[in-house]
Amino acid sequence: MFFKGSRYENVDESEIEDRTGRRLRYKKVRFVSPTPPVRGHVVVQGERLDQIAFRTLGDPQRFWRICDANEAMWPEDLVAEVGRTIGIPSAEGQA
Repeated sequence: MFFKGSRYENVDESEIEDRTGRRLRYKKVRFVSPTPPVRGHVVVQGERLDQIAFRTLGDPQRFWRICDANEAMWPEDLVAEVGRTIGIPSAEGQA
């Protein structure tokens, strides 16, 4: 359901039955551990969060670690403003 390395990959699943008897699977709530940034990055024109994650964390699919460090739900929110400084966490941590 989620790609390998997704922030939801290790979140527990559960099921509920709807009124027609169909069983629906869903992910439980994901609680975010504190993810402190260890350095900053100034956003430049046209930059994407996956590019920043590749350069700083070594894996473009770990962009969600940067989201967690900045308490952002949507990756696009972090790179929408050119010149903004965003926090970059260590590459270590929850995979």
